Amino acid sequence: MNKPRVILLHGNGGGSGSDNWLPYIKRELEKLNIVCLAPDMPDPVLARAEYWLPFLKNDMSVDENTILVGHSSGAIAAMRFAEQNKILGCVLVGGYHTDLGMEAEKKSGYFDKAWDWKAIKTNEKWAVVFASIDDPWIPIEEARYIKNKLDAEYHEFTNQGHFGGDREKKDFIELLDVLKQKLFD
Repeated sequence: MNKPRVILLHGNGGGSGSDNWLPYIKRELEKLNIVCLAPDMPDPVLARAEYWLPFLKNDMSVDENTILVGHSSGAIAAMRFAEQNKILGCVLVGGYHTDLGMEAEKKSGYFDKAWDWKAIKTNEKWAVVFASIDDPWIPIEEARYIKNKLDAEYHEFTNQGHFGGDREKKDFIELLDVLKQKLFD
């Protein structure tokens, strides 16, 4: 088996691979000799599935040795990718499973069909969910639902908001600890 690698997926709204805690995670994993990529995804404003999912497959060569770490709409892309492709695992930060009644989310294409939770679980060895009760955009029920559907390891906070996007977040020690555990235990 090839050595695992990690790909960090930023959120929509004009996000980039240098947002929030992504550079911190990338830097810390690279210190551990883990290949970690934090690409600027195509179509960063709407994060449409028609662009993001082929980019992950064709440009990023995501495979069964890849851990996808998605923030917000990056988490949605990670789950939709895992419906059709084998990955090692995924970490979903500030994720959701509905369009939240938001027009931009409706345009993303991720919510045009029902979720195939069984396929996601079959195509990945594990999933981890990070959520916060005080997230201003994502109701906590969204993360709890995903946790239950994926039998995911679950980390719920009361004071992390949207883990960046609504406030500055430059490190993410809890996420780093989870990745280390998954990579080295």
